[in-house]
Amino acid sequence: MTAATTSTTSTALTSRQIWTRSRGVLLALVVLVAAGIAIAAVRSGEQHGRLDPRSADAQGSRAVAELLRSRGVDTRVVTTLDEATTATGPDTTLLVVAPDLLTGRQQEALRTAMVPSGGRTVLVAPGPPSVDTLAPGVRPDTRTPVSARDPQCTFPAAERAGKADTGGERYATDDVPDADACYLSDGLPTLLRISDPGDGDTVLLGSPDILLNERLDKEGNASLALQLLGSRPHLVWYLPSLSDESAVAEGNGDEAGENGIGDLIPSGWLWGTLQLFLAAVLAAVWRARRLGPLVTERLPVAIRASEATEGRARLYRKANARDRAAAALRSATRTRLAPLLGVAPADAHSPDALLPAVSARLVDGDRDVKDLLFGPAPADDAALIRLADQLDALEREVRTS
Repeated sequence: MTAATTSTTSTALTSRQIWTRSRGVLLALVVLVAAGIAIAAVRSGEQHGRLDPRSADAQGSRAVAELLRSRGVDTRVVTTLDEATTATGPDTTLLVVAPDLLTGRQQEALRTAMVPSGGRTVLVAPGPPSVDTLAPGVRPDTRTPVSARDPQCTFPAAERAGKADTGGERYATDDVPDADACYLSDGLPTLLRISDPGDGDTVLLGSPDILLNERLDKEGNASLALQLLGSRPHLVWYLPSLSDESAVAEGNGDEAGENGIGDLIPSGWLWGTLQLFLAAVLAAVWRARRLGPLVTERLPVAIRASEATEGRARLYRKANARDRAAAALRSATRTRLAPLLGVAPADAHSPDALLPAVSARLVDGDRDVKDLLFGPAPADDAALIRLADQLDALEREVRTS
């Protein structure tokens, strides 16, 4: 065997290689950061959240709040249950955004305060978690898409507003007296007004679309929103908050709220997480190594031929691979014998071409060398050693003959 090359190479990546491999990822990160900053800058002005009367974006409700103010209705935003229940009264409309976010105890406290108040309570899209407590006798049914619908009822506010964008939650009633069922979808109302004891009432609005800035100028949405929220001189706009002490106190008590933490995560965050996951998968596929043909590389350090041979032999011995070792020894011997006997390299491993040439060069031409050059694997290590010795002896004999 020939000795390995004495030159050494380094497997460490150069700065140019590192830059070539990472510039795509760095460019993508820069684009994402720049896009995030640009979006944040564009949307940073006067945004307070969905259905917030201070928000001027498409999903906000500042437009309806301004229209109410021009009609002399005072709008007050509250974020705690104590503020909401304290503000109730006969001259007040209480608008509850996302009542499903309220815990069980919060719903009971709100119901206790709003029923005898004599004012109006408007519940925005209450679903199964809150309807039973805030509107006894009402059952939520399957949801329906939001579309322009006719009132189909005698509720004065709906009659004057006419067609409006309603839908979302649908409600069925069980012996609820003095109820106005409006904007029907398959026979079930998407707007339901229930009379409370005294002069008060409760309005269940299946969808918040009529309150959004982007939908206020459609159909009779503005008229319906103003009549529902402007029947009293004061409007309390209740935005439930996770920082409310009443919600925290219940969460630490024996009776926890029915809403899990997953229900409190905005859907936008879930979609964003899914997009990031897909982007990570695509990046992994893009950067993953492709399986291809083996390539020859120079060893990073110089290794003596004897050491490489001894190392391979130890691997064969550890794996008990006598067949592989014998095949390697015989193949190497046949490869070296072929040019000595005038046999073409392509026929070096053909018994019909090699064996006659070997027999012709031996002193004892009748000796059978077929088992020696093309025989079965040795049965044990001792047989393998004898095979190596016999192959060496055969090659010396051919060389000296």
